Amino acid sequence: MACFWPHAPISKASQETSRVTFVSTPRNIQRLLPISPNSLGNINLVKLPLPIVEGLPEDCEATMDLQPNKIEFLKKACDGLREPLEQLLLEDLPNLILFDFIQCWVPQVAAKLGIRSAFFSAYTASTLAFIRPPSELRPTGQRKKPEDLAVPPKWFPLTSLVSQGPHQAAKMYKNLKFPDASGMSSGQRWEKTIMGSGFVAVRSCPEFKPEYLALLKEIYKKPVLPVGLPTPSFEKNTDAVNSTWCTDSRWLDRQTRKSVLFVGFGTEYKMPIGQIHELARGLKLSGSPFLWIIRKPKGTNSSQLLPRVSRPNSRQGTGLIWLGSTAIGGCLYHSGWSSIIESLGFGLPQILMPMVDDQGLNSKLLVEKGIGFEVPRNEDGSFTREDVAKSIRFVLVEEAGETLRKKAENMRTISTKAT
Repeated sequence: MACFWPHAPISKASQETSRVTFVSTPRNIQRLLPISPNSLGNINLVKLPLPIVEGLPEDCEATMDLQPNKIEFLKKACDGLREPLEQLLLEDLPNLILFDFIQCWVPQVAAKLGIRSAFFSAYTASTLAFIRPPSELRPTGQRKKPEDLAVPPKWFPLTSLVSQGPHQAAKMYKNLKFPDASGMSSGQRWEKTIMGSGFVAVRSCPEFKPEYLALLKEIYKKPVLPVGLPTPSFEKNTDAVNSTWCTDSRWLDRQTRKSVLFVGFGTEYKMPIGQIHELARGLKLSGSPFLWIIRKPKGTNSSQLLPRVSRPNSRQGTGLIWLGSTAIGGCLYHSGWSSIIESLGFGLPQILMPMVDDQGLNSKLLVEKGIGFEVPRNEDGSFTREDVAKSIRFVLVEEAGETLRKKAENMRTISTKAT
């Protein structure tokens, strides 16, 4: 859970400065990077413990802690925070609450207390428009079967490619249409969120596929605020990376400019050992040097993690420092929106392997934009080392990929804009 809200300005002399309270669970608060000393007096972090819910493992407070089949119990636990949050609000009424769609009950609490609320979306404008609440989430909606999510919707521009792959369409359809352990479907949560919000803030900008922002405003019939594509700041001497940076920096400095592939699959996806091995063999087959941030699957020891044919650098933690190296020529990613924004901030082309949730939609958006290339997949979502290798060579090396590389480089200036 994450909610945050600005309070009244601290003083009339400094109207730009507001107090912000960020509310989440204890473990998620601990995961946050340290607050800048310049902002310490303006940002208040508040911990609300999750209630105990049968089926939710202990100390699991975010989707990154869970296997997919356990996430419904996390949603149920988050619903149990409604009363504690209301009590917190009564102690210090804010001007505005920004919230995630899982906490779809926030608008009702805010309205009861006379507070404005708005949905802050971590998803793209195209993803929100693809879901299209509220009418499309009801039984009378146009999409009646999973296959309907595997093609661009009828309300999209004719040139759109945004859709789910066959292996993801069924999962999204189930999540949107059928209630889980919390008693609600994701579709019902989306509907409550959008209907109750005063406006929607989305991580996009008019320079990046503006037609989807315009479409979203038309669908929602309420203001949609693009907040830009800002990338997080980083320092090379932070404790989180200091132990590995020197070694990897020396290795990167020896590589040819734009020759190294950066590989990562984010914090959400738990890649099975079989996929790790096939991907590793594809990386080896491509012939390109690479740096891979990899999460070891639970119950797997280091000797089992990678096949003998390939042992890339594997790191835990942030990849922003490595992305900034002149040796990095592109990224092989899961198509998570945050990772995409980070890499576009460095003008890097994308090799896309979407795995869960909105990632398939993000991948198609980048292909449509001409700044990404999606690795071919079988209908069940599996992939081959040969297709991985061919995709890498196309994006990083071959002359046919030059247009894609140039378009990605041009995104460096767009991604720094905020509206």
